[in-house]
Amino acid sequence: MRHLISPLDFSVEELDKLLALAGDIEKNPQKYAHVCDDKRLATLFYEPSTRTRLSFEAAMMNLGGKVLGFSSADSSSAAKGESVADTIRVVSCYADIAAMRHPKEGAALVASMASSIPVINAGDGGHQHPTQTLTDLLTIHSLKGRLGDMTIGLCGDLKFGRTVHSLIEALVRYANVRFYLISPEELRVPSWIREDVLEKNHIEYKEVERLEDALPELDILYMTRVQKERFFNEEDYVRMKDFYILDMPKLELAKKDMYILHPLPRVNEIAVEVDSDPRAAYFRQAQYGVYVRMALILTLLEVKLPC
Repeated sequence: MRHLISPLDFSVEELDKLLALAGDIEKNPQKYAHVCDDKRLATLFYEPSTRTRLSFEAAMMNLGGKVLGFSSADSSSAAKGESVADTIRVVSCYADIAAMRHPKEGAALVASMASSIPVINAGDGGHQHPTQTLTDLLTIHSLKGRLGDMTIGLCGDLKFGRTVHSLIEALVRYANVRFYLISPEELRVPSWIREDVLEKNHIEYKEVERLEDALPELDILYMTRVQKERFFNEEDYVRMKDFYILDMPKLELAKKDMYILHPLPRVNEIAVEVDSDPRAAYFRQAQYGVYVRMALILTLLEVKLPC
């Protein structure tokens, strides 16, 4: 039995196989419509979510399976003080696989150690978000035809953004990947990302404050929102929330074949006018999230795949 707690839980070869399966699911959805007819997915969301929770549920339903779970800690026995370990032990009696989001870093790992079913980390605090990373990798590969030999700009909240941390960890394993880290000083990537991931792997990167300084060099621009829920006080959030806004005048600086990604939800960091630009790929990215989660469920459940 395997779990997915970190994007590094899969080797590059296993990731390539997973992305290939997701690609086949996209092209031949009917082939996979009943492979999980007798399976149940539990979605254990201690923290609000729209895309991640619904995409997991859509993924399991597209495979013919069923879904049960809760969408907030208040609607679970966590409100009565039940531990994550006890919750997953009970849920293991009802479901075949679980996807869990929790505000505390390491909660998914704790759950996996007590679970008798595969556990998927659907986001733990500001730490990891591996299924978003799988979605991002599939999106980049589908749009650019490769995962190496490119320059990627990560813009916005690089300090608390778990999607950013997970994506950097995954991409450094591919050849010739370069990063522009675009943020105000207060929201720079944590030192462990800079030292233990980028520098340790001899990855070329630049930290800049102005989006305009990076845009002409980028193959992918990964925008993120400033996350109000990660700030300790309202004043700091208000000061930071409008630091970056991608609009059409700024986009004029970018390559014609650059693509814009965003893990969503968007607040105001991408102007609505950008949505109609062919380089805007963030809603396609959300659709790719369903395919990759279908592939992940099949892989962790070790379901026999149709020919």
